[in-house]
Order: sequence, then structure tokens, then C-alpha cells
Amino acid sequence: MVANTLTIRDNRTGREVEFPIESGTEGPSVVDIARFHKEFGLFTLDPGFRSTASCQSKITFIDGDAGILLYRGYPIEQLAEKSNFPEVCYLLLEGELPNQEQYTRFVRTVTNHTMLHEQILNFFKGYRRDAHPMAIMVGVVGALSAFYHDSLDVHNPRHREISAFRLISKIPTIAAASYKYSIGQPFVYPDNSKGYVENFLYMLFSVPCAKFTISPVLVRALEQILILHADHEQNASTSTVRLAGSSQANPFAAASAGISALWGPAHGGANEAVLAMLHEIGSVERVGEYLKRAKDPKDTFRLMGFGHRVYKNYDPRARILKQAAHEVLAELGRGDDPLFRLALELERIAQEDDYFVTRKLYPNVDFYSGIIQSAIGIPINMFTVIFAVARMVGWVSQWKEMIEYGEGIGRPRQLYVGPARRDYRPVAERL
Repeated sequence: MVANTLTIRDNRTGREVEFPIESGTEGPSVVDIARFHKEFGLFTLDPGFRSTASCQSKITFIDGDAGILLYRGYPIEQLAEKSNFPEVCYLLLEGELPNQEQYTRFVRTVTNHTMLHEQILNFFKGYRRDAHPMAIMVGVVGALSAFYHDSLDVHNPRHREISAFRLISKIPTIAAASYKYSIGQPFVYPDNSKGYVENFLYMLFSVPCAKFTISPVLVRALEQILILHADHEQNASTSTVRLAGSSQANPFAAASAGISALWGPAHGGANEAVLAMLHEIGSVERVGEYLKRAKDPKDTFRLMGFGHRVYKNYDPRARILKQAAHEVLAELGRGDDPLFRLALELERIAQEDDYFVTRKLYPNVDFYSGIIQSAIGIPINMFTVIFAVARMVGWVSQWKEMIEYGEGIGRPRQLYVGPARRDYRPVAERL
């Protein structure tokens, strides 16, 4: 809805043009500058798109200053406490929470798609055993289009629906197989009598020679991690999925592009960096030393897991995982875990230190998620894979929305700063 306008004056010519200001349900309004180039012969420059809305979306809203995260209008705290991951998947995909019949049907459909085509398992054998699981994920997810080419028409609503189910259902199976291959254990087929999260842990950790059991506390903690990571507005990987999908690339290729973007240490690899930092600090006694180093601009040490590009308040997801970490470690009889005690002390001191308080460097979701995953038994090189499993539903929901809105192919512009026009000279004439 156009609420009012913004008048922009070109001081070169004195010409003034009005641009509509559009308001959303929540958050800042935006100026529609689609006619900017036509009116002024100029482009806008916004490196990293930090002040540019790249799309309209009804899926996720973040208020970083207030520490608010909403999925389809529902506070993340309520969903993490009261919901489960399949229900959140339905919410993100469909826009509303399901009734009992819709939920039962959705879970049944997701469950029926957990198996991989048997030939896909041969793909894993082409990788080195020491390949990073994310490298395997990029290749295998992209290759799904070679096996499920019966649902690649992005303009067909039924095809989009089938592809969405396949990606959400098969990503835990692919992730678990990536891990099993890397440690030389046999692949574990899904057990569709188990719930989504328990089945994922079963495929990760069970072996044919022993009975598999796992505490519901650990299942619930991982479920909360998946819920909290399911979507997060137009971040780097989500924007990548939407941009790749805007070319009408098939959803498996777009999802693979998202996994590639997520793999970067500045995005999905942050929780790995937190755990590495805690190991480097080593003990509570050394917290002061490392906080001093973090403040020194000449020191290369950085305090990982504090601060966020979006949140300028306490990350609401971190509060939930802090409690989950307590519960997991208590369940495992590791309530005095030195890494967790170190993390708590680091958080306490940082929140009392003016340097961190004035810069609003609060703990973010990565600060505790790595501790929980490590306690469950998930190795560090699988942390980003877990993130990809969680975020797949967000990517699919954003891709689906982008297609249904008919946004057209993405085509950012640039400020060219290279050489001016010049003529080719034969090599003999070049100095």
C-alpha cells in the first residue's frame, strides 16, 4: 500500500521527482526506486544491500534493535517452546499453522520421501574419505535434479510442491550419509517409525551391530536448534537461493547454491569458530586475558559468538539455546562441563564490560549451538551441515514465494571503476 511519497531533488538540474513510500506489516517503510534510473539516469549504490529491500516477503521478520524474530508473525520463543520442527516447516511453507488433519498429512508425506534413490548413494563413493561433509552436500543436493526430473517445471504448482517435500525430507538423509561416509561407517537407511529429528539422529549415530537409543532431551535440543535456524529473512544464503532461482533454475540447483553460500565462515561456519575459540581460551582463568585481546585493535583475536549483523540486542535464539544447553549437559551428567562454564563466564563478564555493552555485543545463536551439538556427539565439521538441514525449509519457502510472486530474474547493477574504453594493440606494439 502506498502511504506517501519521498521527493528527491537532482541538484544538477533542479528537477524534483516523487517516489512512493511503501509500508509493510512490520519494520521500516521502503522507498520504491524502480524508476530512479529512468528519471535521473543514475543508479543507487548500496554495497552488500544493507539498506536495500531486495524483495517483498511474508515469511520472516526481524527487529534487530528489539531482539525480535517472527516466523509468519509467530514469535520464535513460542515456536521453540511449544511447537516442533515439522509443524514449523508447514508454517513456513504454507503461511499458517496446520490443523490436526493437515499436520498428519504433512508429516506422512515428508516421511514417505526420506529415502534416497539407491544410485545416489554411489555418488558418495566418488569423494575422498576426508572430504568436508559440506562439499559432499553441495554436490549431492545439486545432483538430485538428475534423479527427480519429473518435478522440475518451476511454473507447475504441483512440481514445486513435490520438489519442496523431496528437499525437506531427503536433506537429513543426505547429511547423515555425508557423515557416515567420512568416518567409514555404513549408510543407515531412514526409519520412518521415528519422528523427523529422532530419525536424523538415528541415521547419524546408529550402527548395525548395536541397538540405538537416545534421550528425548537430546532430541528436543536438536529440534530447537532446527527450529531456530529454519529461516532468517534475506541473509546471504537465502538471497543466493532466491537469485539463483530467479533464473528459473531448478530448486535442487538453487538449494545447492544456498548450501555453498552457507558454507562460508562468515555465515554458517560461525558456531565452529565459537567452539574453536573456547578451546583456545581453555579455562575460566584466562577469560580476562582474552577479553583484553579482543579489545585491542592490533590483536588478531576476535570474540566469536558475540554481536550480529542484524541483532543490536540479545539474540532471542541465544536465550533459548542457553537454557537448552543447561538441560542437555544435565541430562548427560556434564553440568560442570568446563567449556560450558567457560562460555557462561565469558558471557557474564562481556555483558558487564563497557566495551562490549556500548557496542551491543550480545551473545548470538552460534554461541550456544556449538556447545549443544558437541555435547550430543556431533563433530565440528558437521555443524554447518546441521545448519543446512534446518535452513532447507526456509530456502524452499523463500524460493517458492519468489516464483509465485513472479519477481523475474535478479539483475543487480554496479558502479564500474575499471579502465576506460581503449583499443586493442598487437603484442609487438605493447611496451
